[in-house]
Amino acid sequence: MSGDASTWVVAGLELLAALAIAGFWATWWREPHAEPWLPAGYREHEEVFVVPDAVLALVLVASAVLLVLGESLGRSLALVAAGMLAFLGLIDLAYFARHGLFARERGGLLNGAIVLGVLVLAAILIVRFA
Repeated sequence: MSGDASTWVVAGLELLAALAIAGFWATWWREPHAEPWLPAGYREHEEVFVVPDAVLALVLVASAVLLVLGESLGRSLALVAAGMLAFLGLIDLAYFARHGLFARERGGLLNGAIVLGVLVLAAILIVRFA
């Protein structure tokens, strides 16, 4: 078991991110997404991210558990998760920017928080484990 406080903090952030991903999709499916300002094909575009987000959540959980247990594979999985986070965060950044979804009246605060959180966690994992 790891006695390093920063490892516990990072593991906690990974678990928080995995829960946030699960929570996002649990609530996203319950929304109609019928706002007139949403881009054409919005629902179809977003739906394809369920699988990579689920894999990411599993990698985050596995990394967190292994880090806390002091297993070196946890560090490697943290870097895999960082790459996945960066990729997905940059896709969201580009998509939201292109379609004006950072505007406050278009859910921009939540969209911005998601992108920022994902990219910051990616950076934390890279800085800590690279």
